[in-house]
Amino acid sequence: MRIAIVAESFLPLMNGVTHSILRVLEHLQERGDEVMVIAPSTSDTAVSDVVNGAFVHRLPSVPLAGYTNVRVALGGVSRVKRILADYAPDVVHLASPFVLGWRAVQAAHQLGIPTVAIYQTEVPSYAARYGVPILENWAWNRVDNIHLLADRTLVPSTFALNQLRGRGILRVGMWRRGVDTARFSPTKRSTAWRASVAPDGERIIGYVGRLAIEKQVEDLAVLADLPGTRVVIVGDGPQRAALEAALPNAVFTGFLGGDELAQVVAGFDLFVHPGEFETFCQTIQEAMASGVPVVATGRGGPLDLVENSRTGWLYEPGDLAQMRGYVQDLVGDDAKRRAFGKAALASVQGRTWPVLSAQLVQHYEAVIAGDALVEPPTAPVLPAELQAAELQAAVLPAELHPAEPAVISVTSSKGLSA
Repeated sequence: MRIAIVAESFLPLMNGVTHSILRVLEHLQERGDEVMVIAPSTSDTAVSDVVNGAFVHRLPSVPLAGYTNVRVALGGVSRVKRILADYAPDVVHLASPFVLGWRAVQAAHQLGIPTVAIYQTEVPSYAARYGVPILENWAWNRVDNIHLLADRTLVPSTFALNQLRGRGILRVGMWRRGVDTARFSPTKRSTAWRASVAPDGERIIGYVGRLAIEKQVEDLAVLADLPGTRVVIVGDGPQRAALEAALPNAVFTGFLGGDELAQVVAGFDLFVHPGEFETFCQTIQEAMASGVPVVATGRGGPLDLVENSRTGWLYEPGDLAQMRGYVQDLVGDDAKRRAFGKAALASVQGRTWPVLSAQLVQHYEAVIAGDALVEPPTAPVLPAELQAAELQAAVLPAELHPAEPAVISVTSSKGLSA
């Protein structure tokens, strides 16, 4: 198969969109498919023009005002149309399309090339958070136009599915995200790392994600005075300085990746995610794979990932007193926290990237053949006996969630694997 992936953002910027593309590229490379990625240019000369076997065609771009590491591709539909005509792909994959993706879906439509659009970022809702609510309606019109023109749209959660269908976009199916349960595991828990950030045995509450306005990391300030806790924030972004001022006692690790990130996540006693605009929230899934219970806002992707009173707690959006109460509930009850962590680990078994990528290829094949949308199961499930075997191999360490003083660790690094 010959595939063109049009990426609204890509390396060297690491975020949820980039991470998903990289994992899909790994799968396509293993299959022997030919892939080209069309993405904004970068000033980083060290970035290769071949990634996981795919050639990266860079378009001229400019940095986004106020967020300079995010770049917006320049040029019109005709430029993208020429690139696609020369490459002649069997299918065009639109990764979180908005600016470049809008040009690409028009170009592909004019060329008669089928398209699969991945709805991954709730861009219109960012407008109000960034103080320009007047742009929200315009942005929703753009989203509508893209997905109405695409042959198929895939969303990562039932919230996003209902959101788009409610806007009259009907060719929509579910495609969730995988999680690397070998990389993110309770076995990565490090007592040495825990002691380095919580020397008095505090319990650690963590957040992982980009430090940007739409992530609402400042909401974690309501946890700052919980006794026996430490806030650890992993990640980076334009709000870092403001957050360091608002949370002076928190530990800010900066951007982390690879095994270092996995070790930190496994070291949390509790994971908190306050953002209300997550279409999925990969970092929640990674925390759960690490055996860590979650407290998250009850909107968007977390609704599918967190089961109340079993794997964590969902609080009403904006109700920070409720969030604080749920955090206190878990940091103060070792047995409950341990039980929630085990349930969280069990809930993500079988959600591997190879399984999810194989589902994506089926969607490619379907639009190429002109088949009507048939939704896959809402969550990939392993055979019961295999799932049991995997769970047995991933037993929580005995020291997981020990009865120590509470530490709140806020980890924010949405470039790690989200």
